[in-house]
Amino acid sequence: MTQNIKQIIQQQYTMCAKDPVFFMRQYCYIQHPKKGKIKFNLYPFQEDSLTELRDNRYNVILKSRQLGISTLSAGFALWSMLFKEDFNVLVIATTQEVAKNLVTKVRVMHDNLPSWLKGNIEADNKLSLKFKNGSQIKAVSSATTGARSEALSLLIIDEAAFIRNIEEIWVASQATLSTGGGAIVLSTPNGVGNWFHSVWSEAEQEINGFHTIKLHWTVHPDRDQDWRDEQTRLLGERGAAQECDCDFISSGHTVVDGAILMDYELKCIDPIEKRGFDNAYWVWEYPNYEKDYIVVADVARGDGGDWSTFHVIDVQDVVQVAEYKGKLPPKDFGNMLYTVATEWNNALLAVENANIGWAAIQPIIDRGYENLFYTYKDDGYVDVDVQLKKGYDMKDKSQMVPGVSTTSRTRPLMISSLEMYMREKTPVIRSKRLIQELFVFVWLNGKAQAQNGYNDDLVMSFCIGLWLRDTSLKLRQQGIELHKKTLSQFQKTQNTIYTGRPSNQADGWNWNNGYGNENITWLL
Repeated sequence: MTQNIKQIIQQQYTMCAKDPVFFMRQYCYIQHPKKGKIKFNLYPFQEDSLTELRDNRYNVILKSRQLGISTLSAGFALWSMLFKEDFNVLVIATTQEVAKNLVTKVRVMHDNLPSWLKGNIEADNKLSLKFKNGSQIKAVSSATTGARSEALSLLIIDEAAFIRNIEEIWVASQATLSTGGGAIVLSTPNGVGNWFHSVWSEAEQEINGFHTIKLHWTVHPDRDQDWRDEQTRLLGERGAAQECDCDFISSGHTVVDGAILMDYELKCIDPIEKRGFDNAYWVWEYPNYEKDYIVVADVARGDGGDWSTFHVIDVQDVVQVAEYKGKLPPKDFGNMLYTVATEWNNALLAVENANIGWAAIQPIIDRGYENLFYTYKDDGYVDVDVQLKKGYDMKDKSQMVPGVSTTSRTRPLMISSLEMYMREKTPVIRSKRLIQELFVFVWLNGKAQAQNGYNDDLVMSFCIGLWLRDTSLKLRQQGIELHKKTLSQFQKTQNTIYTGRPSNQADGWNWNNGYGNENITWLL
């Protein structure tokens, strides 16, 4: 009888070692939030996913919420640690607490195994568990450099789409995975353009070696349309798309709607010419001398992570005709802007003047460029109605500063212009570089900015261009129309009878500007 028991245990042990599905279904217990400790009765989709994790080195999992995939990954890690020597697992999540939860799931499963399946524990604490066969699991937050540590057998990245510095973590992990380790990258979607979306997209195209596992909410046998409708009521349309539908486009918090960006991306075309020593100046059209253009620039130091950028925009049709994104020193960038603006019909040249921007503006002033944009010192923003009443005069620079002032008041207006123009699909955008930045230009803590690890230099210069088109250029045009109407008054002759009675209108310098009579002698 004793021999038979040993044979049964040996047989069971062998079956567990061969198949993680058998191991988990037969011997693993989990902590259910309502039912307490229960046996892990795998659903069919969980069995299939577990087999795929075993058979593929790199796995990326796009999942709905509450499908037990984190628990499944914990079980797979435990199975690997028990039946392989020196199997080193690292868990990375948005916070250390989230990563620790996965280690806790491993510990709960291990504690409830029969004695003949348990490993000999060498060390056990809240953030790690180590067996005497050399296998171990550790939990770290995304803020650490744990991925640079000793060689890894398995890297588990939980909620990868929400980890801000995920690109750095992945690059750091490559050296430690190079000895044959694998990875499980799992997450619900969080918009398009970020690292998780890129990995998934490239995996679908079989570019990066990742195996894809997609788990829509419908894979769960206990969920139906009523459950899905309830999620919409609880989470809202966008939240439900993120948590349930595996929908990248609808799930993100991009400033510009993801569906609009996807449509724009399809319409991007290669430039007809790439100029400069770095081929970073892209041109889609050549200057048309019957059109007006605006050149809008954002200046970077030239040696850091940011980029100096500019757009050339056809003012009338809102068409992007040229673009630059490079790392020229500010002075050289200023000289380039002078040349570019001159080429494009002496375009209105608007340069963001915060910090290092002055270093690019100064050579433009020194070379005497006459169509440089100026901002009122007192206002700090452009209000058409207010400045018309004040007597806006672009020739008078005494109360103005060169360049565009991006402040806490003007920045939201610029972002609003971008969102409005893009929603109406008014601009013609040719650049893939700009669309790629817009994909990761998101609302973060109530502020529109690039996701961590990405840039928004092209986006911000484009925002400024759209905003100026609706403010300063409109203001300038109204000023031109005002001059035309004034001059036309000189050419008119009126048959009047002189009565000797004084009149307020007799001097000809009063004009109804839409807000009442205004003395326009300031034109002189």
